[in-house]
Amino acid sequence: MNQSPVLSIKDLRVAFKSSMGLNEVLHGISYDLYTDEILGIVGESGSGKSVASLAIMGLLPPKKSVVSSGEILFRNEDLLHYSQTKLEALRGQKIAMIFQEPMSALNPSMSCGEQVEEILLQHTSLKKKEVKDEVMRLFDDVKIPNPTTTFDKYPHEISGGQQQRIMIAMAIACKPDVLIADEPTTALDVTVQKDIIALLKSLQKKSKMSVIFISHDLALVSEIADRILVMYKGKIVESGDTISIFKTPKEDYTKALIGARPTLRFRLRQLPAISDFLSGTISSTLISKSTRTQKHNEIYSKAPLLEVINLEKTYFSKASFFGTRTAFKAVDAVSFKVYAGETLGLVGESGCGKSTLGKAILQLDKATAGTLKYKGNDITNLNKKELRSLRKEIQIIFQDPYASLNPRLTVGKAIMEPMKVHKLFSSDEERKAKTLEILEKVGLEASHFDRYPHEFSGGQRQRIGIARTIAVEPKLIICDESVSALDISVQAQVLNLLNTLKEDYEFTYIFISHDLSVVKFMSDQLMVMNKGKIEELGEADAIYESPQKAYTKALIEAIPKGI
Repeated sequence: MNQSPVLSIKDLRVAFKSSMGLNEVLHGISYDLYTDEILGIVGESGSGKSVASLAIMGLLPPKKSVVSSGEILFRNEDLLHYSQTKLEALRGQKIAMIFQEPMSALNPSMSCGEQVEEILLQHTSLKKKEVKDEVMRLFDDVKIPNPTTTFDKYPHEISGGQQQRIMIAMAIACKPDVLIADEPTTALDVTVQKDIIALLKSLQKKSKMSVIFISHDLALVSEIADRILVMYKGKIVESGDTISIFKTPKEDYTKALIGARPTLRFRLRQLPAISDFLSGTISSTLISKSTRTQKHNEIYSKAPLLEVINLEKTYFSKASFFGTRTAFKAVDAVSFKVYAGETLGLVGESGCGKSTLGKAILQLDKATAGTLKYKGNDITNLNKKELRSLRKEIQIIFQDPYASLNPRLTVGKAIMEPMKVHKLFSSDEERKAKTLEILEKVGLEASHFDRYPHEFSGGQRQRIGIARTIAVEPKLIICDESVSALDISVQAQVLNLLNTLKEDYEFTYIFISHDLSVVKFMSDQLMVMNKGKIEELGEADAIYESPQKAYTKALIEAIPKGI
């Protein structure tokens, strides 16, 4: 590009202080951002992509971080020499940021409208009446439904997609020159994600602002960016225009980011992880249609393990002043069967009822109506003792392993705990031996037995969650969004692990996710839910090849395909 950059990062080095001294996390990175450009920055957690953007905003923790060298030039002025007052004036007005987690970034005690007003009152000379009009215009720009009512709502009263739109409205309120979007769609459904990407593209086109779009998903970034930087362990390992990066990547790490994501085109036996690409040991064994058909004939010739018959879950709002209560059917007359040895994929957007259905099967949240049969026996109305016994047979792997693990228990004790509850093995020595065996099975080490959950990465914590689940040797496992928060490569490792454990222990899975490419890789049958009802149910490959319902088609079309 021949024009001068709006933002230049030159030889930036950032380190964090620890008890062991300084730990450098950015190793001299340099790049330019030009006017009217969307620059994609891709890499896994820990690659340094978010640290670099926080450094631009002057938001690195001053007591814990050190910028040891480099320059951050905005309009040829080094932001590293700016005072806190100058940085505060710059933030929001000239350089703005959309954060990954809107619920953490939005103020829960202020209405959505007030939060956008605050930005305008701080950075512009608009009067109070003009500010309200401008907020309404911004809400219209970011396509907020019912802007007048949303203005007075609090963040917890609107959906995740709408929260993200409020964040975008705040970020673009002062027409910044540079917008940094840090993983702005990670927690969103594919359809909402597609809408947000389209929205950011249209806003960028309209205002000609420069955008840095950060994500761990290369396929997603390729749908929005003009140029892409690939980061790995604090360095930029590859950069170039989007088409060449995606079509002809030079570095093994870039190839790994593309290859580790499940594809819709064919069915791999095992997903390649980053380490496979870096060591050159990629297995490309495919599962043929005939092998899959033969396996399905075996699975579906037996009696079902679980039968769900006309299951309903209704929630009632609290009674109003006049004593009226409104009913909401989260699960509406749902019927299906799960067979031993199969993986039933369950997909749908947030609020479709998929997690509520999972909790109703586990009886963590009792169904309002309908019947549950397990191994041919009615388990709908069990007493406490019978329910405890059933808990051994049907287990769950949660989305957030950190929240589901006790921070005061070592990993070893956390895995032994359910064994004790269900009276498995006759002594703690036997339980410890079994735990060490399980840790090895899920790709962890014996030395991890005495460590605490906070000492592990997200991927390792998910392995601990899986280890805890399989410790009681259940027959049916409900995986509720259990890989959605993981990097692409870590996700690949965990999905491979789940499939290996399924074969070794003869598990049966109900695999719940909003990521359709992941569900396709895992599933024998696929069940699509929409507004509490089953929209479509059938063999997974057949549904992906020719979806019968418009809703299913929309979900599949929204999957980021890359170039």
